[in-house]
Amino acid sequence: MIIAITFILSLMVGLPIAVALGATGVMHALSMQDPYLLVMLPQRMFAASDSFSLMAIPLFILAGELMGFGGVTEKLADMSRSVIGHITGGMAYVTVIVGCFLGALLGSANAAAALLGRVLHPEMKKDGYDDEFSTCLTAATSILGPIIPPSMIFIVYGVAAQLSIGELFFAGIIPGLLLAASFMIVIYVQGRKANWEVRPKATVKEVGTSFVKAAPSLIVPLIILGGILGGVTTPTESAAAASVVAVFLGTVVYKKLKLSQIPLILERTGVTSACIMIIVAMANILGWTMALDQIPQMIAGSMLSLTQNPYLILLMVNIFLLFVGMVMETIAAIIILVPVFLPVIDAVGIDPLHFGLVVSLNLVIGLITPPVGVALFTTSIVTGTPLQKLVRPIWVWVGAAWGVLMIITYVPWLVTFLPRMFFQH
Repeated sequence: MIIAITFILSLMVGLPIAVALGATGVMHALSMQDPYLLVMLPQRMFAASDSFSLMAIPLFILAGELMGFGGVTEKLADMSRSVIGHITGGMAYVTVIVGCFLGALLGSANAAAALLGRVLHPEMKKDGYDDEFSTCLTAATSILGPIIPPSMIFIVYGVAAQLSIGELFFAGIIPGLLLAASFMIVIYVQGRKANWEVRPKATVKEVGTSFVKAAPSLIVPLIILGGILGGVTTPTESAAAASVVAVFLGTVVYKKLKLSQIPLILERTGVTSACIMIIVAMANILGWTMALDQIPQMIAGSMLSLTQNPYLILLMVNIFLLFVGMVMETIAAIIILVPVFLPVIDAVGIDPLHFGLVVSLNLVIGLITPPVGVALFTTSIVTGTPLQKLVRPIWVWVGAAWGVLMIITYVPWLVTFLPRMFFQH
């Protein structure tokens, strides 16, 4: 009760999520009436951040910023537009396709929402799409970023659950593509009722030229996934390699990245990384005190006393996490809740790799779910579309994402197929 009340009150008074987590952890430590626990708190904060795997986060953020400033997004959009821009809903499909590419470059929903909102939202308006549709599509497409590898939340989950981050990356490929396909189905259905304009069909020469210009940008995901799969690099090392390639592409190939922009890129990378690491450190305080108080074991025991059916357990977890994702920051939720649920899934025989995708997709759907939806807020700000106009139409996209969530929840081989194929067990 102390944990719940302190955390809810902290959020209600408007404290940042990191401060709310830290304050809740300190209050829990005080309630345990052991003064030595307070002495240990700084050490626990440092221990949470002192992880080689977490070093991949600032490096992936850096690679994404370099790609954004280097003009990669523009080339990918041009390539996609040349292929399908002439069909009904072409620019909408282009947005989803570019969102898939951005997932491999950014790994962040908010970063993808900002880029898509700046680059493709104006293009959709030119083609006659209304503000509500194009903004909701942009917000929905942004959640492909945290699911299609590489993904920061996969890194955090891998550290929390002590799983291979490389396997998690490969586990996200099929769910990410299913999510993209579900959004394309929504576009098709809505396109049959709308009167969207189409662009002239590109010539074979124009298609070939756009592919040639965009081809270098595809080197980055090949380096990341190929390096991990081949055992040449760890995820952290592949992120560093991707950043080096991003500099080369932006300065030499596309010639849009200027040296004068480097300080701004480093500043944005540093601020974003610091925000994430502070949340990780503060969340570890609460996670540590909960572990000392055996709260995960109590929650696990309560759930298992209701049922030991893995399908019902997954349904209960889904319902719970969908609400959590609406109000809580994704990385903080993973750090706090994964240790709580791991004893439960171990007891009923659920694969932790499969569970990682269920948790991740649950929480990223919350990024576009009213009333809190952080990615929805970001898209609204970037596009200038009032948030109140998005609350109703966004539910179509949320529903499509929920459908994919149910599929991967109860068809686990869609998640585990690629990791089991490429990694030996």
